[in-house]
Amino acid sequence: MQREHSSDKRRLSRPDLRLATGRAAEEAAAKHLERCGYGIVARNWRCRTGELDLIATDGDALVIAEVRSRRGGATRFGTAIEAVTLRKCAQVRSTAQVYLNQTRREPSRIRFDVIAVTFAPGGEIAELKHIKGAF
Repeated sequence: MQREHSSDKRRLSRPDLRLATGRAAEEAAAKHLERCGYGIVARNWRCRTGELDLIATDGDALVIAEVRSRRGGATRFGTAIEAVTLRKCAQVRSTAQVYLNQTRREPSRIRFDVIAVTFAPGGEIAELKHIKGAF
C-alpha cells in the first residue's frame, strides 16, 4: 500500500487553487471596472480561438480586458503583467474579432486593457493594476 505524502496533497490541490485565484481575480477586476463606470457586457466569453475574460464598455469604446493574477508575491514565473505575452495578445485579438463577428457589434473604438491582480499570502488583494490600451 502506497502512502500519500503531504507534498502529493499540495500538488493535487494546485489546479483548484489556481482556478479559484483566477475566478477571484476576474471578480475583483469586474468590480473595479464597475466602480470606474464601465458597463460589463460579458464575462468569460469563449469560442474556438480562446476566451475573453471581460468585455465592457467605457463610453463609446468596447473594452476587452485580459485579467492575470499571482498569489502571495510568487514571481517564479514572472509578474501578472509579464504573463501577457505577445502570443497571448495575438490570441485575444483573434478571439475579439470572432466575438465582433458573431455578435455583429461595430463599436466606434475597441481597446485592449490588462488588469493584473496580486493576492497577498492571506488571500486578500495586495495590488490591482489596470493598464488601459495595453496592446
